[in-house]
Amino acid sequence: MNKERINKYIDMELLRFTTAGSVDDGKSTLIGRLLYDTKSIFEDQYDAIKKASETRGEEYVNLALLTDGLKAEREQGITIDVAYRYFATPKRKFIIADTPGHIQYTRNMVTGASTANLALILVDARKGVIEQTHRHSFIASLLKIPHLIVCVNKMDLVDYNEEVYDNIKADFKKFAAKLDVQDIRFVPISALKGDNVVSMSKNMPWYQGGPTLLYLLENIHIGSDHNLIDCRFPIQYVVRPYSDDFHDYRGYAGRVSGGVFKKGDTVMVLPSGFSSKIKSIDSFDGEVEQAFSPMSVVIRLEDDIDISRGDMLVRENNLPRISQDIDLMICWLNENKLKIGHKYTLRHTTKEVKCIIKEIKYKVDINTLHRIESDKEIGLNDIARIVIRTTQPLFYDAYKINRTTGSLILVDDSTNETVGAGMIDYKN
Repeated sequence: MNKERINKYIDMELLRFTTAGSVDDGKSTLIGRLLYDTKSIFEDQYDAIKKASETRGEEYVNLALLTDGLKAEREQGITIDVAYRYFATPKRKFIIADTPGHIQYTRNMVTGASTANLALILVDARKGVIEQTHRHSFIASLLKIPHLIVCVNKMDLVDYNEEVYDNIKADFKKFAAKLDVQDIRFVPISALKGDNVVSMSKNMPWYQGGPTLLYLLENIHIGSDHNLIDCRFPIQYVVRPYSDDFHDYRGYAGRVSGGVFKKGDTVMVLPSGFSSKIKSIDSFDGEVEQAFSPMSVVIRLEDDIDISRGDMLVRENNLPRISQDIDLMICWLNENKLKIGHKYTLRHTTKEVKCIIKEIKYKVDINTLHRIESDKEIGLNDIARIVIRTTQPLFYDAYKINRTTGSLILVDDSTNETVGAGMIDYKN
């Protein structure tokens, strides 16, 4: 029975979501509420935060203490670092990235949101849609997070007023018309008191029949979020066991970044352009007939071809873009400013090359989404459109088509710090 339960858990669909909002919007409290109401914490954990809340003189058990793990976070009552939490219900597994609300930690939000299927945007019912709401929603759109849930929190502090909720909903929809997000849902909640988080609230009869937050998290369809059309398999490692049992074994390990690879398929190797057929596909559990995103597998080919890390298996009739001049949106993550002519190390899928900044086209005004072409000074937390040139061609897709082959990072060689996160864009 235990083995069956373990296998069921392993096979359960995984939803990654991030939380975003301004300071004191209640992100950490909401996550604490989700963990507590889904019985995903131990009794001693609850007793510890209950005792800590009493020591601090708080009227309620401060569920935010479940996620604010750093000492500085607990002392200041704010979130500084990205905190990852894990929980499961009978329907799904979840990984939560609790990201900071302060503007100086925008880069942390980019990090936490980069792999998310869904973003929770929290809005304080008393304050409505503010600058940080615009900033976080734009970043979610820029990172092509397919689904947004806008949680209008602290409804208890506005007497559960329907008009307040409707006004915030209208304001957000007006701004969201400029964003590239197709699926936006709204839920009125009180994270502190649990209204509409896991259970329906009796305090908002005007919302009866509307889904709770947990219901949405469990049922939003994410199966089609992966690109299953464009076959992309970046080579991470060449497997040569050099043992008597596997004397002639040569496989290419990696994670499928797009499409479906099947045994017997003809594939092309980039950059060489040589073609071969797939001999077998091996996984951790043994040989499989097909592999698709985001499976990690070892692909064996019928022919011996010179293939190494950074190469890519694709289909002959469905090639990615191949170029050394890359047009992209960049989120700048470092105190040192981005400079034209500066050289960086670029990491894209499993490939690492040098690059130079050719051009800064414009900076984005986060509030209006207007382009600022007169200001080319790109500093910490700024978002801009730039052009780079690489020392070797990259094999890539537009970020809106494939979030894996369309993303890259820039690393400063002198400090080894990640200084920029890029989303590749191009005009067809």
